[in-house]
Amino acid sequence: MTPTAGPAQGNHRATYREVLAEPRFRLLFSTRAVSITADALRITTFSVLVYSSTGSALLSAVAFGTGFLPQLFGSLLLGSLADRLPPRALITGGYAVTCAAALLLALVRMPIAASLAVVALVSLATPVFHGASSRLVAQSLKGDAYVLGRSLNNIAGAGAQLFGLALGGAAVAALGPRRALAVSALLYLGCALAVRIRLPRLRPAEYGGTPGGAVGERGAVRASLQGAGLLLRGRTVRRLLLAQWLPPAFVAGAEGLIVAYAGERHFAPGWYAVLMGCLPVGMLVGDLLVGRLLRPRGRERLVVPLTVLSGLPLIGFAAQPGVGVSSCLLLLAGFGYAYGLGLQRPFLDALPPEGRGQAFGLLGSGSMTLQGVGPVCLGSVAAGLGTGGAIAVAGGAVTLTAGWMLTWHRAGREPSRTTIRASTTTSS
Repeated sequence: MTPTAGPAQGNHRATYREVLAEPRFRLLFSTRAVSITADALRITTFSVLVYSSTGSALLSAVAFGTGFLPQLFGSLLLGSLADRLPPRALITGGYAVTCAAALLLALVRMPIAASLAVVALVSLATPVFHGASSRLVAQSLKGDAYVLGRSLNNIAGAGAQLFGLALGGAAVAALGPRRALAVSALLYLGCALAVRIRLPRLRPAEYGGTPGGAVGERGAVRASLQGAGLLLRGRTVRRLLLAQWLPPAFVAGAEGLIVAYAGERHFAPGWYAVLMGCLPVGMLVGDLLVGRLLRPRGRERLVVPLTVLSGLPLIGFAAQPGVGVSSCLLLLAGFGYAYGLGLQRPFLDALPPEGRGQAFGLLGSGSMTLQGVGPVCLGSVAAGLGTGGAIAVAGGAVTLTAGWMLTWHRAGREPSRTTIRASTTTSS
């Protein structure tokens, strides 16, 4: 059974070569991969800088999470700007502001509270330019090409994040945390220049924005809150958002317990790193195989089975398996992450063209926020059930989410696009 908002529109299977042949997508894809590398480098290096300055593990963890948690508030308060401002200026400005923040942290010795505030303020704006970029991708790639574009972004994002973490460790060891932050600033500057030079300036009619779309702060906040409310009140969009938020949040909670699980089971030193690498490897393989080998309808039919696959193996941790079995279970769980590819077209089809930027920003920021909350919640569960039991609880929660998705009815689709368009027109 397919838990989608409607039937698939065509069953043509695109190829990665076709997707990468689109110049606009290729530019946004490459700069996004570089920026994810810079994000991982900046966040981990900033966390090291805070810990070296304070000696506080708590403040170091706060420094790590500050780059993620404020994004949901930014999406709710400023998300409408992703649809109302020119994308080239917005995306370039986003990378430039992030570059300036990294340079500020690298060059100016500020109190810890001020440094955290700088990172939090930049995080508030992140969903806006990410939403604008995702909107342009949706306009540039049609049909199944859009789904494969999302698949490529997932694959490159996972690889860039791993590379950024490794680069961060090497840069801190070789240069120190402040100079490593300057390296991240250079990467952001390169992204800003590439977008500014190579992305054409689009007219409002070309990107769907409102003519003269620059709005005052109060107007932007009011429009963003209203747009987010309309998106979340629509049952179809709300279901598809939750389906893309909840399983990754539960799996991230389980992932956050892997180090502790390896310690409890007295695995040899270094095996925790192997276990932590199994999930992203499974994700990469799953996205490649499901994205490349299956047709659109096949992916959409497999949404629920793949969601089950991302959760069911984690229940096996209740038996306290050893290294070999644990690695296989995590690889299978990572493979199941490919369920999200079957939700991409239904989600895009359920969105109003004039609200896609905000919706994409809300999708990303909500996912990041819940993935930050997941480890905290599962850590509390582990205090009572042990890490193996808590990981199993996370797997059970993913499986229950799959059961909820199975109850969706195609006939219950709401006219989300019409409702939001009418409400937006009335408000304006």
